[in-house]
Amino acid sequence: MAVSYGMTSPYKNTPLFAGKFLDIMVPRELPKMPDDILFTVSKTYEYRPDKLAFDLYNDPNLWWVFAIRNKNSIVDPIWDFVTGTRIYLPQKSTVQRVLGY
Repeated sequence: MAVSYGMTSPYKNTPLFAGKFLDIMVPRELPKMPDDILFTVSKTYEYRPDKLAFDLYNDPNLWWVFAIRNKNSIVDPIWDFVTGTRIYLPQKSTVQRVLGY
């Protein structure tokens, strides 16, 4: 049985190996946009990109968007999400357009 991943999944572009297992991950991309917001992670969101994704995009499953957009400052999407880290937040409309929903 083949598995498919939804439009909001970080694995959407990753092929399946033997129709069952994820192959080597093909990361999704989010372009830098002039309307991205420079944000400093606060104590409220420390180690909780899912919480910020819910507050911004109404979907905690989009936690990975911050790591993809901020490759230079976030290597580990949970443990690097600490108070004081400055990251760019894509607008909700950008995320919807790029992810196709």
